[in-house]
Amino acid sequence: MDKNALNKLSYGMYVVGTKDENRFCGCIANSLIQITAEPPTIALSINHNNYTNKCIKESKEFSICVLGEKTNPLIIGTFGFRSAKDTDKFANTNHKVINNLPICSESCAYLICKLINSVEMSTHTIFIASIEQCEILNNDTPMTYSYYHNIIKGKSPKNAPTYIA
Repeated sequence: MDKNALNKLSYGMYVVGTKDENRFCGCIANSLIQITAEPPTIALSINHNNYTNKCIKESKEFSICVLGEKTNPLIIGTFGFRSAKDTDKFANTNHKVINNLPICSESCAYLICKLINSVEMSTHTIFIASIEQCEILNNDTPMTYSYYHNIIKGKSPKNAPTYIA
């Protein structure tokens, strides 16, 4: 089986933001889909080992920041290759706060989500959430996972659902 075939699926690049007891935290995600238009509902997959997973379960809310092709690759490095448990990822990232959730300033759009349900898989949790608020912030083209790999030459971190050793 050639698991590289999974890289042919269409993915976006997102910063998922949430909070723990003291501060904002987040991670990069690429597995996000719209489930319904009415009511607006999404499904998001986050690895069990990501601190963000624990924080979403506890806070029951999160933001999705849609990254664009013009997004500084350092955003992906900050949110994709470090643990929010040990690093305040938003400390040196330009962001604003909407509904008490962090929104990266470089995003081309954002969603504010409230947790409805979750499904535990072997390595990931699938979070099902209602979209409470959303807005387009600029006209940048949304970054795909293919663009990230082929143009930016980015790598997949070990916790990514598309990681292949």
